Amino acid sequence: MSEPAVFLRGPGYVLGENEVDHTAIANLADLARRFKLAPQPALWGWGTIRTTKRDLADLAAETGSATLAAAGARQAEIDALVLCSNRIPGPAEGHGQFVADVLDGIGLGDIPAYGVNLNRCVNLLAGIDVARAFVMSGRHRAVLVITTDKVADDADRMSQFALFSDGAASCVIAAAPGKTASFEVLGCATAQDKATLEWTSQISSDLARDVNDRLLTAAGLELGDLAALLHANLYTPLVVMKERQAGFSASQLYLDNIARIGHCFAADPLINLADRMKLGHLETGGYCMLASSVPGSRIGVLLKEVHQ
Repeated sequence: MSEPAVFLRGPGYVLGENEVDHTAIANLADLARRFKLAPQPALWGWGTIRTTKRDLADLAAETGSATLAAAGARQAEIDALVLCSNRIPGPAEGHGQFVADVLDGIGLGDIPAYGVNLNRCVNLLAGIDVARAFVMSGRHRAVLVITTDKVADDADRMSQFALFSDGAASCVIAAAPGKTASFEVLGCATAQDKATLEWTSQISSDLARDVNDRLLTAAGLELGDLAALLHANLYTPLVVMKERQAGFSASQLYLDNIARIGHCFAADPLINLADRMKLGHLETGGYCMLASSVPGSRIGVLLKEVHQ
């Protein structure tokens, strides 16, 4: 018995309204020395980042509303929300108002809201996996998935693996395709190594290969069948090394957004999907993969474009 089809619709994003050159990061030199990064912007992909003073609920509401418009979906069609963030604002006492602000900002009713916040920069893909399971089970027919994040302190905009931007991204996971751009979600897969989940561990290409095998074997595909990998916007050499070690070709990667916007937490795969759609890198009937890694974990989502 075949599984019910599930579709990803209306991928989109919003970035912080302030475009800032990486040289404006006040403690850039100190952080670069701390992380042993040579001051070579072209090597790492240090370019511009995006910042905002807006709160996370505002960012979430803006991208969520834009996704509904792009997906051709009415608010009344959405029967659940999956809301992802690395830093849910404030103590638990304020989380209810945060969810209410997002729902109100999009014009959604009293629908169930589910939070995903322990998967770090793979939160969004974990949220898509959860939403797909809801739709496949028949529990919900259309789930809005949103990730929203910003740097808590501007002094933390550089890490050992990326420069961070503020922003949000979203999509609808539904039981039917839309009349606008839609992708069939052929599968979701996770690989995890609990011994290396601690943040100072290395990102693993072995876990990426495990995810590739699980997704592609089930679909009867090979890596070369994918038009694009929609990856995280980490430092350029890290992306190239880890994803090439995982088996992807240089032509499947898209590195321009690393210097253009940096790393927008969990939003990167959807940002890159939306941008590569606009650039014509994806064709109707073609395959691509959303994927992201953090130390000890990799999640991938295999897509087939069904409508431009």
